[in-house]
Amino acid sequence: MKRKADEDPGQQSVTKKAAVEANGSRRFREGLLQQVDEYHKQYDASQPYEHGVIRDLLEPDLLRKVRAEIQENLSFTPKETDIYRIHQTGDLANLDGLDNSSLKLLPSLLALRDALYSSSFRGFLSSVTGVGLLSGKKTDMAINVYTPGCHLLCHDDVIGSRRVSYILYLTDPDGPWKPEWGGALRLYPTIVHKMGNGKEVKVPSPDFSVSIPPAFNQLSFFAVQPGQSFHDVEEVYAHNSGSKEDVNESRVRMAISGWYHIPQEGEDGYVEGLEESLTERSSLQQLQSSGDQFDRPLPRMQTYRAIDNEEPVSAAIKGTLRQSNQDETPLSEDDLEFLLKYIAPTYLTPDTLESVSDSFSEECSICLGNFLSKRFAESLKEYITQEESRGLPSTAQDIGNTTAWQVARPPHKHRFLYQQPLGAKLKHDVERSPIQDLLWTLLPSRAFRKWLDLATGMTLSSYDLCARRFRRGKDYTLATGYIGDESQLEIILATTPTHGWGGDDLVAEEETPSADKSGGGKNGQAKDTTTIPENDAEEPSFGGYVAYMAGDDADDDSDDGAGSDGVEVPPDLSTGARASRASGQKRKADKADPAVYKATAEDEDDGVLFSMPACWNTLGIILRDKGVMRFVKYVSQQAPGDRWDIVGEFGIVPDNDQSSGSEAARGLNIEHEESETEIESSEGDDDDA
Repeated sequence: MKRKADEDPGQQSVTKKAAVEANGSRRFREGLLQQVDEYHKQYDASQPYEHGVIRDLLEPDLLRKVRAEIQENLSFTPKETDIYRIHQTGDLANLDGLDNSSLKLLPSLLALRDALYSSSFRGFLSSVTGVGLLSGKKTDMAINVYTPGCHLLCHDDVIGSRRVSYILYLTDPDGPWKPEWGGALRLYPTIVHKMGNGKEVKVPSPDFSVSIPPAFNQLSFFAVQPGQSFHDVEEVYAHNSGSKEDVNESRVRMAISGWYHIPQEGEDGYVEGLEESLTERSSLQQLQSSGDQFDRPLPRMQTYRAIDNEEPVSAAIKGTLRQSNQDETPLSEDDLEFLLKYIAPTYLTPDTLESVSDSFSEECSICLGNFLSKRFAESLKEYITQEESRGLPSTAQDIGNTTAWQVARPPHKHRFLYQQPLGAKLKHDVERSPIQDLLWTLLPSRAFRKWLDLATGMTLSSYDLCARRFRRGKDYTLATGYIGDESQLEIILATTPTHGWGGDDLVAEEETPSADKSGGGKNGQAKDTTTIPENDAEEPSFGGYVAYMAGDDADDDSDDGAGSDGVEVPPDLSTGARASRASGQKRKADKADPAVYKATAEDEDDGVLFSMPACWNTLGIILRDKGVMRFVKYVSQQAPGDRWDIVGEFGIVPDNDQSSGSEAARGLNIEHEESETEIESSEGDDDDA
């Protein structure tokens, strides 16, 4: 649509403003604006934090016309980041800037915008919430469409001058939304913890406590409160092919979402410098929340012990440790006998190890298929399959009390089930599962450290291990950057037994680069815009993949996470059309917002440094540099099963013989030709394992 040329949209006559105000007030349900006391009492008594719900907000005929105008005249951009997957229009605040021919197509939408930001309704909301005056000059709204698979993960909406958040639902008025379809606004209670200095902090619970399903002409709203107004939007669930549900029922969650801001210059209630102060405070809070001592799981970095004594590795003996490793036989007979219980024989031969080491030193990342021995892999798959069939309790507390798992928190950073290695005194008193055998026996062992030393050409000084289970319809990790000054070695042992995630037959797909199986444009790029998607018309996106992304510049310490909108996901990555990717090429983020990279044209970088879909029996090894972000995408309810893995982070003994700028000493941010390295063990090699 075209914008007006050489015309200031703020130049309106007093008469026109008065007419707009009068028309806006008449759009609401009769008597609504006089019910301030009733809605204030409901708002004040609400839990887990103050929020309101108003049903039948506006004239139904107006919203029907708005829906029709949206469906006929507006385009939607599909967008996916680590925190959401939605279809979105541009900013509706600038409707006044459209030319007359465009405005004629959207009269009802313009009338709705004017009504929502009229002084009478702003005064009503201000009195109900008690937050103070709201701006009519700074409007902030967009239309979001959630189709099956779309979601928005936990966050608190705290950005800049926002004062009140709202959602006005435009779902099908003739086909009432069913709660079992998902799409609800869910509110999270907070738990108050006291820090060592006596300061209290609020941490959101991993479980929501209030769920508000969508309904046509319903307004949900709440005050934006730092560290408290945590909420998400439940995934819209796909139609179950085995049910008797009418496939023509529309699971399209359309809504206008937006914010009311603090008064702007020239408005009543304006305070000079307040917006800048709020912006700085919200940014500072985001930074200070990183590495919170109340996060779970907490890091448990363990130092390896020297070869011939029981003392932990310290700076004084790191050189001795490196020299000891170089002098002794790389893998002794005892080491090989131990490792053969777990690892496929292929990966224990000198030729294969040399090949792995050469590839890793060149690319800084590698994937090893069929990594575990056949016998151990079979027992592991049987165990995981049985565990999934048993189900789990519904709350984090019950899971922690009745199973070997704990629930990661807080949910605005991550949520998944996890196990960490137990202390030595407890290990012998617990019957181990195959997962715990890997977590407690193989991965922390001296033999595996020596194998990893040989596979990467590095000497490892410490380790931190964690087994994870990502439940369908619940779990994820949001993007966080690595802030260490020295590169860190990381492993991901993928142990997801179900098929259909996009990781099946990876090598076969990678060997056919000309094949375009994503359903989008070249190289899997989706079109920029689309009309409102039809039900189940989109390619399934199960999530569950892990991605390492180019983030802030390595010398910038200002942030360790993504921007407010998250890290944007390329279409072929979200649908699983891209197989495992191991690349060490350095990519730069957009300078305007270095924490959010842009999906680009086919001859430009998309910011993906390494990716791995949920898959079975595959080991990923990654050398991670400062600033590189990592996340596991939300696992959809539609996914074939839960996502399982074991991850490890390893400290590296510095090599004084290498310059800090050499390729071997740097991680995924190295600049070199892009390539992909994937090695797969032959099943035949496992017969004797």
